Amino acid sequence: MKAFRRQLYTILDQCHPKPETRFCLAIEEGEAWFLGDLNAVRAAYPKARKQILDAYVNDSICGTWELLADAVYPGGSAALYAHGWQTIGLEKSRWAEDISPYMVPAKNSSPSFCYFRDKLKGLAGEME
Repeated sequence: MKAFRRQLYTILDQCHPKPETRFCLAIEEGEAWFLGDLNAVRAAYPKARKQILDAYVNDSICGTWELLADAVYPGGSAALYAHGWQTIGLEKSRWAEDISPYMVPAKNSSPSFCYFRDKLKGLAGEME
């Protein structure tokens, strides 16, 4: 990842004029950002499996969509796999719609989310 990031900065350095740029790279999946705010997940899905959510380690490479499915979807990720990729995609969209209204960006504990959030705040002229 560091080598790729260096490549991006090398390309950026060749730009004249040099644009205002921030590189924020997602390593795992967007569901990690939802799992960074477990209160939001629980608000959207009050029957979510507490044991699964509480065992999650922020930004771990663990198959985050499967973990979220195991916590909130009836039958978990196995049931979603059985329905196929279109159903998985629809369910991921549903999670985004259901969870994001409850998210509190200032309290998210996902390091990658916080990095991205702070870069956006910096671009907007707010303190990082």
